[in-house]
Amino acid sequence: MPEFDLAVIGAGAAGLSVAAVAAQLGLRVALIERGRMGGDCLNTGCVPSKALLAAAHAAQDARAAGRFGLRLAPPEVDWAAVQAHVQGVVAAIAPMDSAARFTALGATVLAGHARFVARDSLEVEGPDGRRRLSARRIVIAAGGRAAIPDLPGLAGVPHVTHEAVFALPARPAHLLILGGGPIGLEMAQAHAGLGCRVTVVEAGRIAGREDPELVVGLAEVLRGQGVTLLEQARVVRAEPGPALVLADGTRLDGDALLVAAGRMPNLAGLALEAGGVRATAAGIATDAGLRSLTNRRVFAVGDIADPAGIGPRAFTHVGSYHAGIVIRRALFRLPARIDYAALPRVTYTAPELAQVGLTEAEARAAGHDVRILRWPLAENDRAQAERRTEGLVKLVATARGRVLGAGILAPHAGEMIGTWTLAITRRVPLSALAGLIVPYPTRAEAGKRAAGGFFATRLFSPFTRRLVGLLRHLP
Repeated sequence: MPEFDLAVIGAGAAGLSVAAVAAQLGLRVALIERGRMGGDCLNTGCVPSKALLAAAHAAQDARAAGRFGLRLAPPEVDWAAVQAHVQGVVAAIAPMDSAARFTALGATVLAGHARFVARDSLEVEGPDGRRRLSARRIVIAAGGRAAIPDLPGLAGVPHVTHEAVFALPARPAHLLILGGGPIGLEMAQAHAGLGCRVTVVEAGRIAGREDPELVVGLAEVLRGQGVTLLEQARVVRAEPGPALVLADGTRLDGDALLVAAGRMPNLAGLALEAGGVRATAAGIATDAGLRSLTNRRVFAVGDIADPAGIGPRAFTHVGSYHAGIVIRRALFRLPARIDYAALPRVTYTAPELAQVGLTEAEARAAGHDVRILRWPLAENDRAQAERRTEGLVKLVATARGRVLGAGILAPHAGEMIGTWTLAITRRVPLSALAGLIVPYPTRAEAGKRAAGGFFATRLFSPFTRRLVGLLRHLP
């Protein structure tokens, strides 16, 4: 008989979600973590980055207070105190992800590195030695890490990834960022707001997955805050300094280099061959229900899962979503499969850039007959009142009024995208969204106005005008 009902490799967001539910259902759960509980998101990703951004936004707000008739002295940045704030936020959240909490829930928490020794067994090597355990089901939630590009000279040049950027000993005078995706852009704005000169170097275009119409507005804001954005810029080598040399011969000198060039799965050291678990370069090969294609005892969740024909999604909220799929399949033996048709994503700059569903380009490429609906934040009363009018709500809909996608560039766009996630998931028609009663004044009105635009042509058509003209004669 197996020692455990469920063994979970990795105590990040995905692994913790699976372990918490299974333990509370009374199953024998082993939770194995080789690093810090909470994984990447809590310790070196989502949480510290948002805490650093909050400090930067406060500094930017102080600099921009003149738009309200306020005269404030330029903010003085205490780098050590900012770092203490960031780590204080991490410490405040850490108890929810702690070994003590999961032990109290009934799980056996093991500190150490796990590797397969058989299809149903693991060996854990940790501070207390080695331990072998067996389990009916094994969930691989080992996450991912920053990818380091094969760039000549980079190995010999000091650089950091998001895993170490929050521990820079001093504020960089000039931060070079290699990569213009979400991490690169968030860290660019954060450090610019805290008084650093920042240059972002991107081989393609910044925020390459996002709708270009929304990205243009974000780029204008970042450049207005002093961030240098170099797009379509190919880096040919790194040199001591640190410095990046571009294909056209331009040399960019800085005093710190952040590499934000994507992520890769943590496959090394798992001894997957011993467990009969097949992996790809992108992660553990699974079916649409996150079960291994080669070992039915094994599931994969979070960044490390590579569902066949779908691919990985490196978002913390996807890890939690994956946990729900595995719980239904592995614990309740119910059918379940992933569906990313309404998967939201947010770049947490200010303004935030949020997207769910298809972009305009994706919808057209899929052959949809689309209607594009827009409402600029400049025509929103709340945005005007707060003197933050940059931004846009852009909806992608079918000719019959079904929402296919939504993109929002606005302050707190991440808080606004949920409405459109629900609309896509539940196929809520635009007529219902246009008729929604939204508090005034809020930025959410921009979404309602955009939805209402679908009906404007018909509402103000010659036929409707003639009809109203006839009806006015009725008593």
